[in-house]
Amino acid sequence: MSLHCLTGESFLLPVATMLVLPVVLLLLLVPCAPSSGAQLPEQPKSKEAPIATNGQPFPWDRMRLPKTVSPVHYDLTFHPNLTSLDFTGVARILLEVHEDTSAVILHTKEMHISKVLLLAPEGARPLRFLEYPRFHQLALLSDTPLIQGRRYEVQLEFAANLSDSYHGFYKGSYRTSSGEVRMLASTQFEATSARAAFPCFDEPAFKANFTIRIIREARHIAISNMPKVKAVQLPGDLFEDHFDTTVKMSTYLVAFIVSDFLSISVYAVPEKIDQTAFALDAAVKLLDFYDDYFDIPYPLPKQDLAAIPDFQSGAMENWGLTTYREAGLLFDPAKSSASDKLGITMVIAHELAHQWFGNLVTMEWWNDLWLNEGFAKFMEFISVDITYPELHVDDFFLGKCFEAMEVDSLSSSHPISTPVENPAQIQEMFDDVSYDKGACILNMLRDFLTPEAFEIGIIRYLKRYSYQNTVNSHLWDSLTNKWYSDDELDVRTIMESWTLQEGFPLVTVEVRGREVRLTQEPDLVLLPADVLYLPEEVDWVKFNVKMNGYYMVHYEGEGWSSIIKLLQHNHTALSSNDRASLINNVFQLVSVGKVRLDTALDLSLYLSRETEIMAVTQGLGELVPLYKLMEKRDMMALENQMKGYIVDLFRGLIDRQEWSDAGLVSERVLRSYLLLFACVRNHPPCLATAIELFNKWRDSDGNMSLPTDVSLAVFAVGARTPEGWDFLFEKYRSSQQTGVKSRIKSALSISPLQDKLKWMMEQSLHGEVMKTQDLPSVVVSISKNPRGYKLAWDFLRANWHALIKKSVFDLGSHSIAHLVTGVTGQYSTREMLDEVRSFFDSLTEETGSEMRCIQQTYETIEENIRWMDTHLPLLQAWLNRHKASSCAPPQPHEDL
Repeated sequence: MSLHCLTGESFLLPVATMLVLPVVLLLLLVPCAPSSGAQLPEQPKSKEAPIATNGQPFPWDRMRLPKTVSPVHYDLTFHPNLTSLDFTGVARILLEVHEDTSAVILHTKEMHISKVLLLAPEGARPLRFLEYPRFHQLALLSDTPLIQGRRYEVQLEFAANLSDSYHGFYKGSYRTSSGEVRMLASTQFEATSARAAFPCFDEPAFKANFTIRIIREARHIAISNMPKVKAVQLPGDLFEDHFDTTVKMSTYLVAFIVSDFLSISVYAVPEKIDQTAFALDAAVKLLDFYDDYFDIPYPLPKQDLAAIPDFQSGAMENWGLTTYREAGLLFDPAKSSASDKLGITMVIAHELAHQWFGNLVTMEWWNDLWLNEGFAKFMEFISVDITYPELHVDDFFLGKCFEAMEVDSLSSSHPISTPVENPAQIQEMFDDVSYDKGACILNMLRDFLTPEAFEIGIIRYLKRYSYQNTVNSHLWDSLTNKWYSDDELDVRTIMESWTLQEGFPLVTVEVRGREVRLTQEPDLVLLPADVLYLPEEVDWVKFNVKMNGYYMVHYEGEGWSSIIKLLQHNHTALSSNDRASLINNVFQLVSVGKVRLDTALDLSLYLSRETEIMAVTQGLGELVPLYKLMEKRDMMALENQMKGYIVDLFRGLIDRQEWSDAGLVSERVLRSYLLLFACVRNHPPCLATAIELFNKWRDSDGNMSLPTDVSLAVFAVGARTPEGWDFLFEKYRSSQQTGVKSRIKSALSISPLQDKLKWMMEQSLHGEVMKTQDLPSVVVSISKNPRGYKLAWDFLRANWHALIKKSVFDLGSHSIAHLVTGVTGQYSTREMLDEVRSFFDSLTEETGSEMRCIQQTYETIEENIRWMDTHLPLLQAWLNRHKASSCAPPQPHEDL
């Protein structure tokens, strides 16, 4: 916790007080049952005795594999056929036996096992095997026991189809500029899909070394985690590429690609290879940074990056071969926007951070996924801030904490570290809590310990557990150090309170003269001090400076009134992050009944003078959803009144925007955001310029160079007519520029043309011109469109079972969760809640009924209903009063 109090100039509290304050807030949340030994849950047994596919009893009844045997080394050969779209393979696995056993249990999924041999000095002998598809398990049965302490080698021959989904060993394709469709095969194994490519012990704790061979046609190349050591020519114009043996690692990090890509250490389809230079430069700079920061040299002899045309995730950290969506890696200086540059740099920084956090040191089980993802998200900002200071990434970190808090405020949230068992539950861990909340509590801890002490602890953790698996407590113990005299700061006790339960504290502050009274919710532990004494009386106080702490603050009594007056008369007395956090906190406090809506709206009036991206986007982020709720109801008069207020609020800033690519990155990103908002809201100056630019661009057949940062606004206006929409779609179809395609796709989805919107969703499902990987973003964008939200809901219901049956997107995956919560998140009527419940309640567990995102959807709609029922009269009255008084200074209302 930090405290900021001013009477016109700043001063520090006494040192003793300042030392206590951080501990106060870090200790606010205490786990209900603190126990460092409770990180891995007991394995639930199968509800019934497992029966193998041949009708015989299966010798293991748990989802997790037994610890009796572990892999030491895999020797893998794959032969994919990109014509028949299937593959065959041979796996030789060296095993170490920890307990006498007659059964080796490992994973396979949707593959045909044709032969299993036990390779022994006296010769090879066949092993019987049983399959249990429910748990994706395979049992290898030996007539004589395998003896503890000895090593054995098994060989399995297998075959499968290249997957139709985006996981396992899957097929992909791309279309050249001449219209030719070319095939490729790529892998995506995180979290539980290595088992769909080869028989393996597919849990992160079963680390081993991997030696990979890939048989390919001469027209293709093959790449994998390690460098190629030789290529052997085989009959039939085939080659067998041999790759060097990997370091010890988890199965989910194994990767290989067979394609016709070209490379400059960054691989891409041939026609896009000229868009890879920026990524290569960024990767070199960032690897150098991490080498230095972690004080551990990058452990592999190479690091390739590959842009995959069909890719569900944003990117994947496979060791030595990181893979990306094309939009996450390819950059054209003439066609890509500032936002593109920022996003590409951040995603590369994220995946390369994983080469240490996640790959070198790996969580023992998926309940602690945040040890991988929270750290990588946090290190994005640390690394890019140093290597690319011109990107000003500090302007964007706070938004991650707000996004995490939005999810974490729901009762259907989950602790950062939470028990998971099956693949769907594991997929659900890849969410804003693991990534963004994880990053935000690490930022809080770094601020608390000091950056220097934090870095020392991180290096200690990575060196101590290299090539091993960890749980939460290993990290906290590594960060615990002597602190001030001989007192040892117990980081584990502090931080487990933040990782083993969901939610975040609300601190209520009340100033009475020189006294600052503090209370907290939830009331789990008494504050060490509930009253602080200031050296003198002050006009206002601001707690949680820069919002480095993961908590909200409520200013009781006259507190909000004092802050509103400050913002009206001297808003730059506070930093941009402090202003953004006040905007966020006050509107969230409205939702929980701590603050009147009038107060939050009064605070928003200062935004007419705001210019900084974090505060502006947070202001829009709180105000725009209010009219988005109204768009789903028949209340056009109030809706338009609210829209008019927001446009008026930002009119000055909008009208000052240049239609160019000038300025700092944050200024350029804000320009793009503001001009799109203004054009969608039909702000006349914006609309006139956008129409003029679109007509000139179309008259040039798309050859005129538009400023990249304003092109989305231009495209959005152009997509309003059938002719403009069709022209844009043709440019989307023919473009080889990923940034341009992304902006056109967004513009098409916010068009008012309902027939086009419906057709666009269908095209995304078919995946021929619009990639199916983009379906979630297309459908969710259309659901935000007042002319498209019913179409999106109808599309989701009609195609749900097709998506699940085809396993295009995994149950529990971020893609499915994004579809569910994105399409339904702006409903606010009892009728729509009943309709949503009716559909999702009709599902079975196999088709998704148990997913957390469905509970989050119900909770969000119910909260929307409560908000509208409670606050609409206040909103109407405030807007009427504001219109009547025009620019008269507001009279802040008392908090409820």
